[in-house]
Amino acid sequence: MMVPLLLIPFILLFASIGEADYMAYKDATKPVEVRVKDLLGRMTLAEKIGQMTQIERLVATPDVLKNYYIGSILSGGGSVPKEQATAADWVNMVNEFQKACLSTRLGIPMIYGIDAVHGHNNVYNATIFPHNVGLGATRDPDLVKRIGAATALEVRATGIPYAFAPCIAVCRDARWGRCYESYSEDHKVVQAMTEIIPGLQGDVPANYTVGYPYVAGKNNVAACAKHFVGDGGTQNGINENNTIIDRQGLLGIHMPAYLNSLAKSVSTVMISYSSWNGVKMHANGDLITGYLKKQLRFKGFTISDWEGIDRITSPPGSNYTYSVEASIRAGIDMVMVPNNYDMFINNLTNLVNLNVIPMSRINDAVRRILRVKFVMGLFENPLTDLSLADQIGKKEHRDLAREAVRKSLVLLKNGKSSYDKPVLPLPKKASKILVAGTHADNLGYQCGGWTIEWQGKSGRITSGTTILDAIRATVDPSTDIVFAEDPDADFVKNGNFSYAIVVVGEHPYVETSGDSQNLTLPDPGPSTIQTVCGAAKCVVVLITGRPVVIEPYVSTIDALVAAWLPGSEGQGVTDVLFGDYGFTGKLSRTWFKSVNQLPMNVGDPNYDPLYPFGFGLTTKPRNS
Repeated sequence: MMVPLLLIPFILLFASIGEADYMAYKDATKPVEVRVKDLLGRMTLAEKIGQMTQIERLVATPDVLKNYYIGSILSGGGSVPKEQATAADWVNMVNEFQKACLSTRLGIPMIYGIDAVHGHNNVYNATIFPHNVGLGATRDPDLVKRIGAATALEVRATGIPYAFAPCIAVCRDARWGRCYESYSEDHKVVQAMTEIIPGLQGDVPANYTVGYPYVAGKNNVAACAKHFVGDGGTQNGINENNTIIDRQGLLGIHMPAYLNSLAKSVSTVMISYSSWNGVKMHANGDLITGYLKKQLRFKGFTISDWEGIDRITSPPGSNYTYSVEASIRAGIDMVMVPNNYDMFINNLTNLVNLNVIPMSRINDAVRRILRVKFVMGLFENPLTDLSLADQIGKKEHRDLAREAVRKSLVLLKNGKSSYDKPVLPLPKKASKILVAGTHADNLGYQCGGWTIEWQGKSGRITSGTTILDAIRATVDPSTDIVFAEDPDADFVKNGNFSYAIVVVGEHPYVETSGDSQNLTLPDPGPSTIQTVCGAAKCVVVLITGRPVVIEPYVSTIDALVAAWLPGSEGQGVTDVLFGDYGFTGKLSRTWFKSVNQLPMNVGDPNYDPLYPFGFGLTTKPRNS
């Protein structure tokens, strides 16, 4: 059919209008890189810097999100919509924030992040898995992958698509307050445990580009390998301090797990507070840009730690403009500000306008952030719902946590001497047993730091089973259980107990508050051990985030179990104590005799531990 000449200009006009209206970045059929390029080309400097800004939920309002084009929000430790918030409370909060971000000119969704480091640990009723130090003792990468998948479901149930996990630090000194966040002193164990990443993000398809971010779908979350790099090697185990080691040592001990993480397409990498040979990692362009981005070809985004750029200077924040310049030039893409967002945005804007920071560096950062958002389907599914609400604390996840607990327990001693009959497993039927210790009936102590609150907390802080609860559920109904947190010697001597279970350990701590130069058990732990074990056959269960001073008491103890920080499912402990399952865990850390030996790691000259790396007695289940 012939088109009249008069109509051709109108047809061309409508065609051009259609092309102008077409936004490739909104077209899910287009390749990710095409969408990123299209969107980046439409963005103003203010919109780009907004994407690089992560703020705490407490300072996030609809106006702030819209006016500053904020790209990311986080919950810090213990930052929740309300006490004992439900999945609906979380989902509604995240959706309200997201709606504000979607109302901006380009409608770029924000990404909400949270520390889900041993399960969805900020959330009431969530399954709390053992901390990493215990998972390292399992030597079971498949278990850790399953934990990652369960954690992802519980995180997504609250509308959150991004978890600041896993911590792949190689803790080389137990005096460090974050040692329990490390799987092992041995990088090979840490490397194996990066299987949690495909658990969180989903299995990477065959022939996928190494280092390119990947999130399988709405049941998975973007993961974050942290803290790059050398966080576990600081001098004397002092948190955020200086890791003094040559490049070969850094690459040989602290870097290998990052290669595994990139091979599994980890989406983000968090930078460490610590320094390497005096250079703050948050300002280390050689390692962030030169090594991670260029040599290893990491294509996801890097993120600072909480106020991490502030701490480039001493005291922190004393030259904030320099901190912004140094961190962004070094290659940090997203900054966890988290509160003074206007100061960060103003400083960065000025630095770009003055050509101190080139636009190419801003574009690199934003390109990486948008890439992750497109890869994970955030543009197609920015809002969330309650379809996964039943995943929080579900029985299958608690059963998995219970399995993890029993596989993480390390049996250090079983009988007063090698000639004695083993004490474990314990008989379920006994006339009367004593349960003692500050940690026997304290769920908060059992879970440790990063649980409900940032520093953790004492008491029944969430749903779960204490070790005392578990003992009561396990022993024969005819067995008389006596619980005395800190009994005196006469009480124990005159109690006619068949045996005693003493559960003591560290109080919850996080980061610098956990740094310890003496690693002694808090009172009354040592005296409880000595009092009870001096008067009855005793099993001591240690609830700690690391090896502690125990050598002075070992001779009085009949059986000794390292239970680490087992989390919400105390029945995993009794499953093994009473012989339904055998002990299989192996130390992922060297257990010292004296703190004067530290740092001491497997392979060191003059290696003389109380219990060596890899040690762990075994038992068989009663019915085998």
